[in-house]
Formats: sequence, structure tokens, C-alpha cells
Amino acid sequence: MARTIEEIENETELREPPLYRVILHNDDYTTMEFVVEVLMTIFHKSREEAEEIMWTVHEQGKAICGIYTFEIAQTKAEQVKILARRNAFPLLATIEADD
Repeated sequence: MARTIEEIENETELREPPLYRVILHNDDYTTMEFVVEVLMTIFHKSREEAEEIMWTVHEQGKAICGIYTFEIAQTKAEQVKILARRNAFPLLATIEADD
């Protein structure tokens, strides 16, 4: 007996891909304005959102910039590294699983 496509589709469980947080870390050298520019450029935050995240990084030592699939999170963290190095800043972005 042939199974219908509908029966097979009902048995197939689609799962959302795991997500990862991109986290910016505070340091003693990167300027606040550069952090705001990074957040606006790479993470597409408004100036207000970027300033809020920048203050969280400054006051708490780190802050989440966004939550993405692994490949996108990894790319954004790498973009932060490249842009920071080009501007002689040690700004660090890491990724971690979003539980």
C-alpha cells in the first residue's frame, strides 16, 4: 500500500536551527563611539539601541548584540574582529549557544 505525501510530511519533524548569541566584551581601549558604530553597522541597531548596548558592555563587562544561527553569528563575530583590528582596537565578540 502506497503512503501518501501528506502521511510522510506529518511524520517529518522540522526543527528550528539552534541559535547563538553574539556577545561584545568590554576592554580598556576601544572607544564607546566605535562600539556604537560597530553595533549600528554590523548588527543594524538604531543609534539608541546601540548606545544602550554599549552602556551595558561598559557597565557589566559584556552584552548580547543579537541572536542568530551559527553561521551568521560566526560571521558577525568575525566582522567585529576585522573592523576592530583595522581601527587598532582590541574589541572582542564571542558567540555562545542560546539555551
